[in-house]
Order: sequence, then structure tokens, then C-alpha cells
Amino acid sequence: MISYKQIDPATALYISVAPASELSNGQRMIVEIDGEPLAVFNIAGTFYAIADVCSHDDGPVAEGDLQNEFEVECPRHGARFDVRNGKVLSFPAIVDIPSYPVKVEDGQIRVGLPPAASPAS
Repeated sequence: MISYKQIDPATALYISVAPASELSNGQRMIVEIDGEPLAVFNIAGTFYAIADVCSHDDGPVAEGDLQNEFEVECPRHGARFDVRNGKVLSFPAIVDIPSYPVKVEDGQIRVGLPPAASPAS
């Protein structure tokens, strides 16, 4: 499921991951889709999703501290990523991580996946 290419929100297949009411402002949750962990963040009422994997050593990144509003710091070695788009912001990582479009429909947080990678129903 991990795609390092930009996902077009218009062609993405959206999967419900949780009720929006379960993710308060400033909070995050880790969900699994087809065995792959994703981190969903609520920052000032806007939802963002990134792969929960540091491109430096494949460790979990979402458990790290949020800094400067949109930066998550990997708890292992300190690499930082922008939760809005997965862009790497500091060493030791040099490769962006996947980010996913997110929308809220009917009170549900829905994460957009590439069409070929969406889970079977």
C-alpha cells in the first residue's frame, strides 16, 4: 500500500478509518490498512495522513513529538517530516514519506489510497 508518489485526491479510493469525533484537535491516531500503519493527525481541525514509517530506518515516526505545528520528529534518530505532505525536513532522513489525502464525510475520517492499492471489500 505504501506509495511514494503523490496521490491524486480525485482518483483516490477513500477508506473510512475512524469517526472524526474520536480525533480531537492536536491529537493523532495510528491505523492499519492492509497491514500498513498510517498516522492521522488533527491539527486545528484539519486532518492529515502520512505513512507511519521513517524513510531513514523504517521505524515508526508518528509517535514522535509534533513541533512547529506541522512537523513530526522521528523518536529514533530525530528526522523530521511535514505531516501535510510527507516532505523530509531534516537529517538523517533524505527521502520523503508517503502522505495521503484526507476528507471527512458523514462524520467519518476517510483516507485516500491509490486505486491499485485499496483494500479488498
